[in-house]
Amino acid sequence: MTCGTAAGIDYLEFELRAIEDCLMSTGVFEAVQLYEENGSLIIEVEEIEMRPGRVEGALSYDTQDGAVLSFSFERYNLFPDTFGALHLDLGRETHRYSAALYRADALGPALDAGIDLEGYRTDYDDLRYKEDSLRGDIFLAWTPSDRVRAEVGAGYRDHRMEDVEDGASELLLTEEASVDAPYLRLALDYVSLLGEQQDEPEIQPGVSLRLDQYFWNIGTDDPLSDTRAELVYRMPLSPDMRVLLGLNGGYVQGLDDNATRAIDRYFPGANTFRGFAPRGIGPRDDDDVLGGNRFLVGSLELQRDLGDLLGHSLRGGIFVETGGVWGLDDTLNGQIDDDWHRRSTVGVSATFDVANTPVSLYLAHPVEKEADDNAQLFGLSISATF
Repeated sequence: MTCGTAAGIDYLEFELRAIEDCLMSTGVFEAVQLYEENGSLIIEVEEIEMRPGRVEGALSYDTQDGAVLSFSFERYNLFPDTFGALHLDLGRETHRYSAALYRADALGPALDAGIDLEGYRTDYDDLRYKEDSLRGDIFLAWTPSDRVRAEVGAGYRDHRMEDVEDGASELLLTEEASVDAPYLRLALDYVSLLGEQQDEPEIQPGVSLRLDQYFWNIGTDDPLSDTRAELVYRMPLSPDMRVLLGLNGGYVQGLDDNATRAIDRYFPGANTFRGFAPRGIGPRDDDDVLGGNRFLVGSLELQRDLGDLLGHSLRGGIFVETGGVWGLDDTLNGQIDDDWHRRSTVGVSATFDVANTPVSLYLAHPVEKEADDNAQLFGLSISATF
């Protein structure tokens, strides 16, 4: 589009301004300036970035997965009006990857659409089997406001429990299998700042809620319902002090009198239950941790801003967490204790930056535990991007 510009024409001033307005109306340019110089028409433009995005690498460490090398790619308008993303995590015991395409208002105002692809492979030293999973789905998202987001998706999953070691629990040996089948998922996110002073969110109460419902293995002999919920409530006591209340839980069950497998069950610990090692609590058969069909963990934390450390803000906290994981469909004729046993921990936490690298750490001590539980007194999370 030239907006009528042509060589060899001596434009009047108002004509130059009209051409500038025409070029700006295309929505392609941030700024346009036309002027004559030595008998030539000069057109200077500053283009709008039509495909903003980022490419990023990261090296991180946390007590859940250890050291992990990550790669991320994001691009707006990867396809017209479509956001695209790719993410890879490579660790010694875990490999994870995901890809997504997302288009806002694809089917009308506040009705978005997208495609998700996720996969992972885990080979943890403390588990005597490997897990492989790959799934993809097409989803719709309803976003009536910045606070509410609801999703519904349908897709296909290949889920494998393999290479169970000789000598492992009889239960694990019977659960070794692969299932590839359709699934359906539903999700709801709600985030709210309560109160009227929305320009000062740091002193406003707030709540966030995440609900997920999966129906796995549709059309097979092993259909599952997998329900998960996470709730966080923040109550400021002053501009630099706040109380956080958290609740995290899940329930998985067979829908046709079928039993769950270890790769379907929950394994709270480390980041999901501070004071215990990853997969450190729950039903066991000798040295084999089996996970549970149900888990529930609650937390109460008092946080305070403590000023600056090396030019960056420092936040400290004291916390208590309590909960458990329980429930199996097969206890090997009562050999396995799958009852509810409450665990509780107390600890201190700190969050700060070192050379623009966020660091989060905690010290925790179990005050209620079972004899076979694996405690973990120290937790660390750090991530450096490049």
